[in-house]
Amino acid sequence: MEEKRPVTDWLPITKKELEIRGWDELDVVLISGDAYVDHPAFGSAVIGRILESEGLKVAIVPQPNWQDDLRDFKKFGKPKLFFGVTSGCMDPMVNHYTAGKRRRSTDAYTPGGDAGFRPDYAGKVYTEILKKIYPDVPVLVGGIEASLRRVTHYDYWSDKLFPNFLTLSGADMLVYGMGEMPLREVVRLLKRGVPFSSLKNIQQTAVLHPRNEDLPKVKKWVDYELSSHEKCLRDKKSFAANFKIIEQESNKVNARRLIQGCGDHNLIINPPYPPMTENEIDTSFDLPYTRQPHPKYAKRGSIPAYEMIRFSINMHRGCFGGCSFCTISAHQGKFVSSRSEKSILKEVEQVTAMPDFKGYISDLGGPSANMYRMKGKVQSICDKCVAPSCIHPVICDNLDTSHAPLTDIYKKVDANPKVKKAFVGSGIRYDLLSDSYNKKSDGSGDEYMEQLVKCHVSGRLKVAPEHTSDDTLKTMRKPSFKHFHEFKKKYDFYNKKHGLNQPLIPYFISSHPGSTEEEMANLAAETKEMGFKLEQVQDFTPTPMTVATIIYYTGLHPYSLKPVYTAKSPKEKKRQHLFFFWHKRENFQQIKDKLTSMGREDLIEKLISDKKRHNKRVVLNGRHNDKVMKKYRKRKKR
Repeated sequence: MEEKRPVTDWLPITKKELEIRGWDELDVVLISGDAYVDHPAFGSAVIGRILESEGLKVAIVPQPNWQDDLRDFKKFGKPKLFFGVTSGCMDPMVNHYTAGKRRRSTDAYTPGGDAGFRPDYAGKVYTEILKKIYPDVPVLVGGIEASLRRVTHYDYWSDKLFPNFLTLSGADMLVYGMGEMPLREVVRLLKRGVPFSSLKNIQQTAVLHPRNEDLPKVKKWVDYELSSHEKCLRDKKSFAANFKIIEQESNKVNARRLIQGCGDHNLIINPPYPPMTENEIDTSFDLPYTRQPHPKYAKRGSIPAYEMIRFSINMHRGCFGGCSFCTISAHQGKFVSSRSEKSILKEVEQVTAMPDFKGYISDLGGPSANMYRMKGKVQSICDKCVAPSCIHPVICDNLDTSHAPLTDIYKKVDANPKVKKAFVGSGIRYDLLSDSYNKKSDGSGDEYMEQLVKCHVSGRLKVAPEHTSDDTLKTMRKPSFKHFHEFKKKYDFYNKKHGLNQPLIPYFISSHPGSTEEEMANLAAETKEMGFKLEQVQDFTPTPMTVATIIYYTGLHPYSLKPVYTAKSPKEKKRQHLFFFWHKRENFQQIKDKLTSMGREDLIEKLISDKKRHNKRVVLNGRHNDKVMKKYRKRKKR
């Protein structure tokens, strides 16, 4: 049962809540594609609390109706400073569609899991509505949709290139990445009386500037001009070459300002802020969240995304993996920002005080669970680095991969008398725990792994080898599959040592750029031999701002500009995905025919041999045939 709290503990979402506070005007109105959950894992809550901490009056309009008379967009009237727009915690197109472009029937960020409460391209739609109703009020956009679409980008769902999100939507400013630092600077300048239209030089923001006017000057920044949107439309190679620069500059400590022409304007992408300090990230997580959905949703059913994380603790942001298909580093950055022990343990206390807490923390993690406090040993080396990954093709000599601080946190959480178990629900980077890959490990990985296996696995542990082919893994920026074999041996050893049976759940992707049907067949055979019947599998979905998406659209790797094979047609993709399900009887003939056509009869025996695929009961035309059954029994006795 949820704790009864006054509605004023939440940010207001109705006019009645404004009246309770005695407010007749707002400084900022936030429009969000998600239901309002006042929790640090939900972006609109974080932004709202940041604005509140700056002394502003702020309200949220969650999941406004965009198909009626637009009363939701009008109910609070004009804000004094600006409208803030986010489509939510997921790109709305990923939220709405499968990799096969089929419409999903649920939405994890809506009460009851109901679909249909946000439009496609939600941030764009919301902004266009606001600009039509309030043309003189600035609109600031942020969140995952705007952040990853901040330059010319490929849109998988329409199968074409789109211009930058500011041009698409008509917004006045875009905040990319995690928005706390740029947002605070925007607010402080506005409070000083600086007009919104003059805010051109704030780090980690993007704005449009007339193409026929000189660019705003900032002495400390160096400019780099990308190929224009128009050139990208004409030339896929130019579009691919752009991405290398964009990715490198997004992950540099001292980045250049990027300029891209688009129509009558220049898009200006200002350099990002440095990674958040411990104090800065603590400040964000320590804001007065209720950690609960707004009471208005009480009768509409639970919010699935909230149920998943309600008893979880996020300990850090950022990921230095740089995987080709992943957007985490594009949005959160490759440098890891870690919270202090004090802040983490304080949140543990808050979770244990929740009225429905039963003693189990669902996750002590982050984007990759075991990167807490990992950073460069010598900062000046990191300051010059342009590599998109710190652990591929090898682990950087300058990276401190000690797991000791994380093991210590686990033990301190375990020592809390109100905590029965604290699980690690996030996926872990197994390559950091492989001695053959992490050759300069300080030895703390083994202690961490034993602690993890002994105390923090909730029945099964998630890991993401993604593929078994070294060629495809290289394109993915993932380590050779041989290191996964080593990790599994170590994992099995610690399970046996402590008398536990906790299977690994590996994640794999089909149809990723570089992957062929034969490699998928090998993947199926190798994972079957290891004892896996794969559950967590997916077909590659091209999303903006990833290497893999650039390859999918252009056919070229953005770093080498050389061709890379990619399965693109529905038939090609289906044939690759089929090999995940070798164990389904209805797939046997298709798999057998495919293996025969590619000259891999050796894999037929491994995947669908007669002994494996026949049941004890033989059925012919819906009936049991006695003669066949007798032959089967004799064969079995032999």
